[in-house]
Amino acid sequence: MRQTVLVTPDAVLWVAGVDEAGRGPLAGPVSAAAVILDPTRPISGLDDSKKLTPARRDAFDLEIRERALAWSIAWASAEEIDRINILQASMLAMQRAVAALTVQPTRVLVDGNRCPDVGCEAEAIVGGDGLVPSIGAASILAKVARDRLMCELDRTFPGYGFAGHKGYPTRTHIEALRRLGPCPEHRRSFGPVRALIEVAG
Repeated sequence: MRQTVLVTPDAVLWVAGVDEAGRGPLAGPVSAAAVILDPTRPISGLDDSKKLTPARRDAFDLEIRERALAWSIAWASAEEIDRINILQASMLAMQRAVAALTVQPTRVLVDGNRCPDVGCEAEAIVGGDGLVPSIGAASILAKVARDRLMCELDRTFPGYGFAGHKGYPTRTHIEALRRLGPCPEHRRSFGPVRALIEVAG
């Protein structure tokens, strides 16, 4: 596992892990989190959020919030996704997450193969959420926050099943889209949603 903190003779360089959640769904925002772990309060077992059960993610979410030196969660809305595309919206959410940290990092490690412009040295690491503890922590915060938001949207826009599928293109979701049409949280630039709008038009 890579270390979160680099120590030089004259300074401590804080390294933030960054990851996003929600690039694939047809509805809801994309979330991103940035985490600087505290080397004096280690968290064991951090991993890619997709490899963890919901209960384990919730437990880690609480532990990260309590033990990390700094953490933040940021968003890019469905409207922003439609306007600038999902890749750029993901980069924007990650930029916002880094900017919101109460401790500004010297270096940023990002899951994937692209880095947002964060104003400091940044490195993209494919599979980083399973290799770098701080990225794993960020993936957990981003996933838990987005899942909770989709449960809230399920109450605001009943009938789509957001609490179950979290906006992903499941059969239940597609059937609800056909029956109800898109709600304000649907990403109109995504193929299945766009196709329904074109048919209705």
